Amino acid sequence: MKAIVITQPGGPEVLQLTDRPKPVIANDEVLIKVMAAGINRPDVFQRKGNYPPPAGAPADIPGLDVAGTVIEVGKAVTRWKPGDRVCALVASGGYAEYCKAPDGQCLPVPASLSFPEAASLPETFFTVWSNVFDRGSLQPGESLLVHGGSSGIGVAAIQMAKALGSTVYTTAGSDDKCSFCEQLGANKAINYKTADFKEGIKALTNGAGVNVILDMIGGDYMPGNIDSLAVEGRLVMINAMNGREVQLDLGKVMAKRLIITGSMLRSRNTAFKAAIAQNLEQKIWPLLSSGKIRPIVYKTFDAGEAAEAHKLMESSTHTGKIVLTFVQ
Repeated sequence: MKAIVITQPGGPEVLQLTDRPKPVIANDEVLIKVMAAGINRPDVFQRKGNYPPPAGAPADIPGLDVAGTVIEVGKAVTRWKPGDRVCALVASGGYAEYCKAPDGQCLPVPASLSFPEAASLPETFFTVWSNVFDRGSLQPGESLLVHGGSSGIGVAAIQMAKALGSTVYTTAGSDDKCSFCEQLGANKAINYKTADFKEGIKALTNGAGVNVILDMIGGDYMPGNIDSLAVEGRLVMINAMNGREVQLDLGKVMAKRLIITGSMLRSRNTAFKAAIAQNLEQKIWPLLSSGKIRPIVYKTFDAGEAAEAHKLMESSTHTGKIVLTFVQ
């Protein structure tokens, strides 16, 4: 098969299309003929040598979400059969013509969606569900602040939280991106380059703060996050792009009875991810089928253009997901 391989740690140019053996599946896995693969920020970290995949996953073939057709199933697989259209969350190996996935981490492609649209879903939707709704315990009627609202994670979080009955605020880096987030359903988007998000949230909530914050920035965002949380608020960290070392006023944490938590999804076991898939299929997939939630694909690239796709990802000028497509 053709696969996009990290030839050595480095810049986008180290991604090269080459030949690799087709994966061999285990009893509880399916083999997918990949039509499209989503590009995510962790792929960039893996390419640079800073985010190795779990043991057993391809170390030099990035890619966390795929969509395509099942062509082979393991002996223990009962749900899926050859010919099924699926999208799947994988630990690595998505940038290839064929990819194996645990059967529990596969979801059906809604009939109304294309393969590139379906490939844009798994990594971000699994991440948002696990962190906003499971760890953050966001409830209908509560409020959520999403940092980086125009990113793939942000697009998923805004739509999922809004559709399930929450008030959603977000930050983004330009007026155009803020407008995009509000069109997706955010009640208000704050341009963090021209305004202080802490003051914005204070004004928007009449000083009460928000119930949950989903943050992928870290670093100097921490004091503002703490000030922006309501009493018994929950801060959920999923990345630390501005740094892992932070200043934290423990007095405010104790006074407001805050919860600060976070997670990394990639290293969790198959059973944990399968449970997320079940929740998504039950509560989110019907909203995709009805069009209440929609995939946002900013741009697609042919597989041989992976380096260009990564350059776009690192530019942070996109809104939504970037997707690779494979010519079959």
